[in-house]
Amino acid sequence: MNIAKNVKHYRELAGLNQTELGEKVSCSGSMITYIEAGSKLPSVALLANIAKALDVAMDDLVAD
Repeated sequence: MNIAKNVKHYRELAGLNQTELGEKVSCSGSMITYIEAGSKLPSVALLANIAKALDVAMDDLVAD
C-alpha cells in the first residue's frame, strides 16, 4: 500500500492544498501532512472521507 503517495497525488489532481483537504474531511491540515509523509496511517473512516472528498475510490488510495 502506498497511501501517502496516493493521497498526495489525488489531492494535487483535485487542486487542493493540505489545509483545504483537511477542512473537507474534518481533520487538521497537519494530519494530512502526516498521512502524506507516511508518518501516520488514517483510520478507515478518515480514509473513506478522504476518498469521498477527492472523488476517488478507496481502492485508488491504497493501491500500489
